Amino acid sequence: MAKALSTVIGVDLGRHAIKAVVLERKSGDRWVLADYAWEAMGEGENGMGDGLREVFRRLGGGGRGCAVAVSSGGALVRIIEQPETPVKILREALRLNGVALMNQDCREFVLDCDEMRGGEGGVVHEGVKKRYLVGGLPRVEVMRVGRAVEGSGGKVSAMQIGAICLSNAFEFGHREEYMGGTFFLVDLGKGSSTVVVGRCGELLLVRGIEIGGKTLLEGMSQLSGESEESVKGALEEEDEVMMEYGRVAVGGLVREVQSSMGFLENLHEETVEKIYVSGGGAKSLGLMRLLSESLGIPCEPWSVVGKCEVGDVGRRRVGYERESMDLHVAMGAAVELLEGR
Repeated sequence: MAKALSTVIGVDLGRHAIKAVVLERKSGDRWVLADYAWEAMGEGENGMGDGLREVFRRLGGGGRGCAVAVSSGGALVRIIEQPETPVKILREALRLNGVALMNQDCREFVLDCDEMRGGEGGVVHEGVKKRYLVGGLPRVEVMRVGRAVEGSGGKVSAMQIGAICLSNAFEFGHREEYMGGTFFLVDLGKGSSTVVVGRCGELLLVRGIEIGGKTLLEGMSQLSGESEESVKGALEEEDEVMMEYGRVAVGGLVREVQSSMGFLENLHEETVEKIYVSGGGAKSLGLMRLLSESLGIPCEPWSVVGKCEVGDVGRRRVGYERESMDLHVAMGAAVELLEGR
């Protein structure tokens, strides 16, 4: 039997940046965030490899187990209902007959699937179809990522989709809220955002929105005639003139989030009471206020590292609280590998 891992590197391969953590699991329920690193995604064919090489260098090498989360517009995430089926058989059936099972040809995807826990305390009644979470990435992308990681000195132990790792991170950092009721997550990336909705430990909706923090800044910059740096500063100060421009700029994102809220409320008769926000946009108090006012419910940043002891990152504590808002996906990938899921 292979020895269980106690230290892993979790890597979040976003569209514009690479974020990584070194996570250690000690005896009992002790977790240590030993280190983390962030690097912009380079340009061109070698951009990913160059960024990974720099990240691994900062973290002391990539020879340890490495869990890679990929945030990609080509990712496939579906929740399907099927008669109880062994996961191995369902995986092969999806690959060969995805059109019948998911209305999509999946032959060019690398797929994985898992049975989902029942929403009402895990209870599944006899004769009721079971729900399965299906995730996949284009085969060419999996190969490209694998080559980039291993060519940079890393070792791929697991590869996952970023949105699923976001859910894993929320379960890790806020298990009571994850298992105890409805949760609604919004991860604000640079060029796109991710919505994850669940109830009692069961995912109900995972979707991407092609609007991110950069999109919102550009919109406010165009409306106000100010530079994006000036917009950032005004939002930090919650300048009322800039907040008015912001109310217009966030309209598209608000409509998409409201659409996801409507799905939950109409299909499951559940009301969203709070939205948990992560990603770079969660660092802006002004943006959090804009979203809260526009949606009519609290939008609050959340932390995935609260239950972790702080290792080497303590040496650079200045800025750590803000920077940790970008580590959710990388942490979710690392946790999943350490827990052997």
